[in-house]
Amino acid sequence: MSSAASKTSTMSESGGPYRVMVVDDSAIIRGFLCRYLSEDPDIEVVTTANNGLVALRQLASNDIEVVVLDIEMPEMDGLTALPKMIEQVPDLQVVMASTLTRKNAEVSLRSLQMGAVDYVPKPETARSVNANIDFRRELVDKVKAWASRRRKKRGEDLPASTPTAGASASTTAAGHAARTVSARSVSAPSGFVTARRPAVPVTVASVRTAAKEDPIKDVPHQQNIKLRTGSFRRPKILVIGSSTGGPQALMKFFAGFKKPPAVPVLITQHMPATFTAILAEHLAQATGWPSQEAREGMEVKAGEIYVAPGGRHMEVRDDGGIKRVKLTDEPPENFCRPAVDPLFRSVSALYGENVLAVILTGMGHDGLKGARELTRAGATVLAQDEASSVVWGMPGAVATAGLCTEVLPINELGAATATRLQGGVG
Repeated sequence: MSSAASKTSTMSESGGPYRVMVVDDSAIIRGFLCRYLSEDPDIEVVTTANNGLVALRQLASNDIEVVVLDIEMPEMDGLTALPKMIEQVPDLQVVMASTLTRKNAEVSLRSLQMGAVDYVPKPETARSVNANIDFRRELVDKVKAWASRRRKKRGEDLPASTPTAGASASTTAAGHAARTVSARSVSAPSGFVTARRPAVPVTVASVRTAAKEDPIKDVPHQQNIKLRTGSFRRPKILVIGSSTGGPQALMKFFAGFKKPPAVPVLITQHMPATFTAILAEHLAQATGWPSQEAREGMEVKAGEIYVAPGGRHMEVRDDGGIKRVKLTDEPPENFCRPAVDPLFRSVSALYGENVLAVILTGMGHDGLKGARELTRAGATVLAQDEASSVVWGMPGAVATAGLCTEVLPINELGAATATRLQGGVG
């Protein structure tokens, strides 16, 4: 391991900005990426590189936390450089940046299996990069989310400008300090039960909200997670919402299943077009179940996975007793399309208490309103816990609102979901 990888950073210990390297063969694109990142006070672009070879040399001589890595470059491309970077710095957070082509979407998702933590779909031209506000927001948010997660694991301070930097979990209500919430289902006749686990204090987490002026603004929430009793009906459909860190979480989630579910599985993952089709293919390979990007009017069948296509909301409609996919071009919700809320609302109306919903890692609070409707209809909502989430925004929002029956680590959540799919009355 290089000296840069092994040394302890005084900047991170004192809450300095996240240290980033940008790797792209286009000087214009590098300039845009550096500008967007540097405009955030929590980020410092330490160095840049125009190919993988230069990036490896820079990594050896600089203390880097996050790399934004292009795929197609001369001399050494991103996919070749990726494993070499991780060998140098095992906990390096690498975010792949690629244009929206099927080939690059495939490479980006394959890179997640090789050690990259995330991807950002890069607009096709320098002009569109400069004009794309959503891309700028996603780039900055993902860099900060993964850098924050790395520091939490190391026990290092977050940047000084972060509201909770330097504060402990006991003194800051909406802190980002590493905290564990592993709330488990507790039987109760009705209503709520307080989640308790001996020797592990349950404290509030940072929860993101989609306010118009700041879509990921931190807001304080209640101190204790309270769990509600779930439905005693056997689920007839499984719906899942996820965002940042979702592709990896989905793979771990489905690894908890020993056999295909006896219900349809519908997934809304915040992703652009092209990427969602590739995700469906990867899920098919990982699970061995039929999995596809959803198409308008297709019948939803038990044991099959349907992924909402990028750029369109996915719902379920009744067609003479046959449940079919409905795709819409309605405006984005929670700054997202596809969004989780439309899916949750539609299945709430059709299936009521026979819905099992799961919220995985992600920024914002997409799924919160839909989860409220589901619980009013008597459905069951499960969520990923904070410790295993990249960003405990979406799952944290439903957990702290008292809408969940279980809040579990991702390595336990799949098995718990599979068990619930087999139980209950018809």
